[in-house]
Amino acid sequence: MTQALLGIDIGTSGCKALVLKLDGTPIASATATYPLDRPRPGWTEQDPALWVDGARKAVAEALAAAGPLEILCIGLSGQMHGLVALDAGHKVLRPAILWNDQRNGAQCATITERAGGLEALLGATNNRMLIGYTGGKILWMRQNEPELFARMTCFLNPKDYLRLVLSGEVATEVSDASGTGLFDTRRRIWARELTERIGLDPALLPPCFESSTISARVSATGAGLFGLPEGTPIAGGGGDSVIQTIGSGVIAPGELQTTIGTAGILAAALDAPVDNPDGRLQVFCNVAPDKWHCMGVSLNAGGAMSWLRDTLWADGAPDYERIVAEAAASPAGARGLLFLPYLYGERCPHPDPAARAAFVGLTARHGRADMIRSVMEGVAFAFADMHRLMEPLGIPARLVKASGGGARAPLWRQMQADLFGCDVVTTQGAAEGAAYGAALVAGLGVGVWPDADKAAAACRPLTREHPDGPTGERMQAMLELYRGLYPALSRSFDALAAMDMQA
Repeated sequence: MTQALLGIDIGTSGCKALVLKLDGTPIASATATYPLDRPRPGWTEQDPALWVDGARKAVAEALAAAGPLEILCIGLSGQMHGLVALDAGHKVLRPAILWNDQRNGAQCATITERAGGLEALLGATNNRMLIGYTGGKILWMRQNEPELFARMTCFLNPKDYLRLVLSGEVATEVSDASGTGLFDTRRRIWARELTERIGLDPALLPPCFESSTISARVSATGAGLFGLPEGTPIAGGGGDSVIQTIGSGVIAPGELQTTIGTAGILAAALDAPVDNPDGRLQVFCNVAPDKWHCMGVSLNAGGAMSWLRDTLWADGAPDYERIVAEAAASPAGARGLLFLPYLYGERCPHPDPAARAAFVGLTARHGRADMIRSVMEGVAFAFADMHRLMEPLGIPARLVKASGGGARAPLWRQMQADLFGCDVVTTQGAAEGAAYGAALVAGLGVGVWPDADKAAAACRPLTREHPDGPTGERMQAMLELYRGLYPALSRSFDALAAMDMQA
């Protein structure tokens, strides 16, 4: 019987299950979608039951398509920073508060203050307590839902809730723990002193393992729900933003990964936990036990294209391939039109929930193709803006590995090649998203690969774009103008946000 690995990714809009051969070749995959709730401006929530239903459907469909096989190990991935609050019986107390939720700004400021200021907080975790991190959500719940908070005995991130359903075990691993803002990423342990300083019981922190450690096994209940053999090992897994680096084959110095999903991520693997000056980047634990992970996260990437599609085509919107084809009719620089993509506030390089999006330079001669191209370029400029923070940390750009839904567009890949001045490739694993990285980590957990370098080598190149000199010069000139927009407009953004709160 064929032996295989199973990766499951709990995304923001759907769950993907992937069955992987032991040589890294995908056998079958399936995706089940689910909705997102926005009960108030700036809030995003989901019912964790949707993840379980989605995972059951995706796993069943992928296994049926794969045919008879033996699953050696399951790897889990999922959207990071979400808060799943559990009571003593492991029942969910409220809808999960998601990564892009913006409600907890005051609580993040409180955590920074009680830590002893930003410098002290960076000393404890090597990261800011960003809006959207789990730590601020916990304090928000304590202040705004005290009766529910009093019943909370533990919290989990989304993919770890799926582990609980599969196995009955409460656990997390170092990459997702890093994204709570309550984790000492240098020492790869919970920052218990910080937790106590902000008045939280350390008992709320789940047991934490390295990402490839077998942290649970499928229970009888999990086997009945998912059609998987009881006792199947479950690896620690990883948060999607981190695990996608190994899933794209990014493990060596000088390699960068860009991800264009709902959000935009620029990431690199590190051999040591470099200091994170002023905390505008994120330095997390890598899914490889001897490596770390540096990334910048923009809250606006593919989501900006979705917004544009919904706005320009109220009815009968074309598919994204046709939209990108229309953008190609506009030249590099979109005829002098810039788009600042901060539709949902921003995290990096400007941690500012009040940030707003803007078209700048719009004239009567601009058409729809220019607007589409400017949105695509704005997302690419955001990647280059984040890399400027990485360069002083010794993170060059020698090769970019593109991933996420946006990587399917050659035009978006070419924009990145022109901005970074290096080749941009896609890899076999990146096309499958975080579920591929989850399957690789599962393989590490049961010894299919001896180390992360060997696992990353399974990610074979599929496409390659080379930088174009003249186009690159035009894009660099536009990038410099783009970088001046946020400083020029930030005071206006604050005023507009204040007016919005009063409305």
